[in-house]
Amino acid sequence: MTYSDQNAKGFIIAAPKSSSGKTTLTLGLLTALRRQNINVRAAKSGPDYIDPAFHKVATQKTSFNLDSWAMPHTLLDNLFIKTIQDSELTIIESSMGFFDGIETQDGQRGCGADLAIRYHLPVILVIDITGQAQSAAATAYGFATIHPDIHVKGVIFNNVASPRHHASTEAAFKRIGIPVLGSIPRDPSLHLPTRHLGLIQAKEHPDLDKHLNYLADIIEKHVNIEALLSLHSPLTLPHFNQNIVAIPPPGQRIAIAKDIAFSFIYPHLLDGWRQQGASLHFFSPMDNMPPPHDCDCCWLPGGYPELYAGQLANADRFIKGLQLFAQHKAVHGECGGYMVMGQRLIDKDGISHNMTGLLSHSCSYENRKIHLGYRRATITHQGHCHIIHGHEFHYATVIDPGNDLPYAELSDGTGNPIGPEGGRRHLSTGCFFHSIAVQP
Repeated sequence: MTYSDQNAKGFIIAAPKSSSGKTTLTLGLLTALRRQNINVRAAKSGPDYIDPAFHKVATQKTSFNLDSWAMPHTLLDNLFIKTIQDSELTIIESSMGFFDGIETQDGQRGCGADLAIRYHLPVILVIDITGQAQSAAATAYGFATIHPDIHVKGVIFNNVASPRHHASTEAAFKRIGIPVLGSIPRDPSLHLPTRHLGLIQAKEHPDLDKHLNYLADIIEKHVNIEALLSLHSPLTLPHFNQNIVAIPPPGQRIAIAKDIAFSFIYPHLLDGWRQQGASLHFFSPMDNMPPPHDCDCCWLPGGYPELYAGQLANADRFIKGLQLFAQHKAVHGECGGYMVMGQRLIDKDGISHNMTGLLSHSCSYENRKIHLGYRRATITHQGHCHIIHGHEFHYATVIDPGNDLPYAELSDGTGNPIGPEGGRRHLSTGCFFHSIAVQP
């Protein structure tokens, strides 16, 4: 049951492939609109920790992930309506290529196109025209005609070499009837710094506010913002259900590691836990802080502990405090948190660092191998079984599996078995798998 809200405005920024300029355009546009005192909010399609953190800085509002594969439709709709209702305009940044997801039924592929179809979102296409001109129109024409419920309302060129390059490319778009809303010049200074998992974290940027305002200056100069804002159309909005939660809170008072090494936890999880009445208490292992003793459980998120293994190994108050905490209370670690819960962590230089030893495995970041993709986790414990959808994205490898019970049995997004994952010992659990939502 849905209804159309004439006041709800938004669009999705999409591209044919990754590294086309979606994040640059999104951040510049968000900042430019906020400078105009427009109440703008952002969201991100698919699993991604880093882009939503940049969105939050640009808008001063939480940016949720909207994942059509990992999230039940009730949760997906809830997060969408929360975002739309709290803004004059919502901009959703698509992940990867617009149609890139997994091979499953339409509407549950984990791609940005699923969101555009489900909510009737107008599509603004960003095309990197490096090494091409008129041929870009053929790509845009395919996007505009491949599905009757995909509505490409305009295109923005990126990496434009010159006014002549823009003009020759735009000529072909006039023939196919897709408006050109602007073009971003070729400028390496627009790019955000990157590392092995993609962009650096927002909190690591040396002067992010200055960079965001620089991007906004470029957008205001080279993109027709007024024309872009006129392209909105009524969105299809679902009914809101206040009681939808992605994953039940693991406790009433939750200690959560939060600093430069532990930052990958989805905003919708924190929002849902608060909604269910849990209180969140953050602490910093990098500042040698133990989990607060009056909490009843501890969550160690993913992040980049492999980059700070030496400092963490010397954080004696954190390690001893976590070990004492785990004797009587539950501790769970995801990805980076899981690595720190093991016996040893070998850094990129091959140096071995002792970790907390709550679980018996050891990990290495020396010989990096990418582990990437959607995951379906079946978790069975004390006679209870539940299924969680999520994903993996890491370069570290387990070099010693240890002797703990497995935490979960994994399959990939299309159902192919992967095998046992993670570890469980006493009240401590951990895995490389990032949880997004329990499945009904």
